[in-house]
Amino acid sequence: MTTKLRLPAPAEELTLPALLARNATEHAELPALSWREGDGWSTLSWSEVRRKVGVLASGYAALGVERGDHVLMMMGNRPEHWLTDLALVHLGAVPVTVYGTSAPEQVAHIARHSRARLAVVEGARELARWEPLLADPGTPLERLVVAEAAEAGSHPTYGSLHASGARVHRSEDFEKGWRETRPEDPLTVVYTSGTTGDPKGVRLTHRNIMLQAVRLDRQVELPEHAEHICYLPFAHIAERILGIYLPLLRAAHVRLCADPAAVSAAVRELHPVQFFGVPRVWEKLAASVRAVLAQLPEEQRTAIEAANDLARERAGHHERGEEVPAAVAEAYAQAKERVLDPLLGLAGLDRLLWTASATAPMPIDVVRFWAGWGITIMDAWGLTETSGVCTVNSPEAFRLGSVGRPIEGLELRLAEDGEILTRGATVFGGYLRPDGTVESAADAEGWFPTGDIGRLDEDGFLWLTDRKKELIITSTGKNVSPALVENTVKEHPLIGQALVHGDGRSYLVALLVLDAELAPAWAAARGIEDTAPAALAAHPTVLEEIARAVEQANARLNRTEQIKRYRLLSEEWGPESGELTPSLKLRRRVVRAKYEDLIEGLYEAP
Repeated sequence: MTTKLRLPAPAEELTLPALLARNATEHAELPALSWREGDGWSTLSWSEVRRKVGVLASGYAALGVERGDHVLMMMGNRPEHWLTDLALVHLGAVPVTVYGTSAPEQVAHIARHSRARLAVVEGARELARWEPLLADPGTPLERLVVAEAAEAGSHPTYGSLHASGARVHRSEDFEKGWRETRPEDPLTVVYTSGTTGDPKGVRLTHRNIMLQAVRLDRQVELPEHAEHICYLPFAHIAERILGIYLPLLRAAHVRLCADPAAVSAAVRELHPVQFFGVPRVWEKLAASVRAVLAQLPEEQRTAIEAANDLARERAGHHERGEEVPAAVAEAYAQAKERVLDPLLGLAGLDRLLWTASATAPMPIDVVRFWAGWGITIMDAWGLTETSGVCTVNSPEAFRLGSVGRPIEGLELRLAEDGEILTRGATVFGGYLRPDGTVESAADAEGWFPTGDIGRLDEDGFLWLTDRKKELIITSTGKNVSPALVENTVKEHPLIGQALVHGDGRSYLVALLVLDAELAPAWAAARGIEDTAPAALAAHPTVLEEIARAVEQANARLNRTEQIKRYRLLSEEWGPESGELTPSLKLRRRVVRAKYEDLIEGLYEAP
């Protein structure tokens, strides 16, 4: 267990305000929250955080926020967001973060469904989506607070709210108020990002989240008060756990990274001991490293590959629970010091003790790539509905490619069709209804159907197969996992993204997207002058290599799983263009609709 800190109550009786009170008393001067200002960092200690939270709570109360109210937020990873979240919790209100990439109709749905009367938004970009709702008679929204004062117009600003809170704040009322919070009270509502249909409101209690935090903390050893680089959206359950709730438990130090695209620069600067990335983040990091390696002299690449092989051999012994042979351990230690660490240090990855991923199956080639650098990515699996993690690999017990074993207190079983069912105290009570009540999603015995398909091996490790709703059923009645096929073809470094289609068809087709990081370097190394994405996607040398990649992937797949025809695309898919969710999952329906004619063309006679 990482945290040796005193808990102010048993885990099942903890509340978030109780943890903040402990931190402000017992770890008062430790850094709690930092964010970029100019060329440096501004930092608040735990005692300063609690004072600000008290003042903000008074400010929001003065605006009419009451216990049980839902308050919506659409801001990036900035201190106003983090502190507002805690202030609302201390009032007994329920903070709800909305993805910054949400379309106006999604914003409207959440505003109506949550019955929120107040939203706190960042600036002009967000106001364009929120202001029309103030005049919508079907939406209860009454007021907006704006973080960027220069863009607020006639709306109250975060700064003015803080100032009014300072004028009316009474510490005795603040202390009395948070002590009324009970473990069964709602801590947050997280709206699922919605790969299909409208987002659903997942209601999570203090007990759900506190048990999750305590049990997850037991899985890994980290230095006390370790830093966490916080860059994923707070609308994502992973960042709410890692960037708010676990740091409160651990009295850790949160470094806010307002621009997710700048996370690599933050890692290079801070050299963190822990790092979490969804699979697409690890894929892009791996592509960046491969692009650099491709430019190195052959002699240097040979030395690196030898070090990579040693690191993978060492990881294999750990994976099997074996003692690493002395000769391998010594050779690895030398290779790590002389070859790997100097290169990892350039990227800020040389101090990592814990690395993890979740939200979707991690391509095994990416896992093996990082294992070759001495970085074992502890893949985990869970859902918003399970307060985050259900299963996790740990340094003491892991299988590369699996998503680990169930966390303490959580049960798993497989339905007849392979769907994973789970139950336990960290599983949510149900989905929020528009009238404020909660609709249970579990069966009579408490089992929640996750929608994921998987298998359990003889050692209790879970291996994900696919999403139940995403399985392809061909015209011959065969079931195909699109993720399996996509991850197999993506093992070639030139292919960054893929979508496989074939439901109701006699064979599979695919849309493939060039890797934006590696493809230009790969092309330049082969004397191709025009490395623009569109030019590369049409270049004969690139097309020949992609054909080989598909052929190699098909050789490892059964006949039903093989890709018969495909089209290479040049434009990367992302949340802004709609093909990925804000948590970087593939929106298959959106991609299929966008490229419907192209997909249909792949089924027409040549």
